[in-house]
Amino acid sequence: MAFVIIFVLGIGNFALHRAVLSSGHPALRQSLWFVKLGGRITLAVEFVLLLAGLLLVTYVSPLWAWGYVGYTLLNALGAWLILSRRL
Repeated sequence: MAFVIIFVLGIGNFALHRAVLSSGHPALRQSLWFVKLGGRITLAVEFVLLLAGLLLVTYVSPLWAWGYVGYTLLNALGAWLILSRRL
């Protein structure tokens, strides 16, 4: 069950990440070079985090899902701040 939860949250994280990259927010124009490349590197990092979360809940402990839930909540908060132009 934890595997499915992390997988679904990972899809949401990718969607949020893509929305932020496509938003044209001024902070993205002033950010580091790897974001300016279209976000390919940051999307790869997002994939590595998802893969690590899936491997941890599969082979270590299902409790690692709570860590990924926390990461997703922080990610959603950051995306909301950027997309709503509050930041």
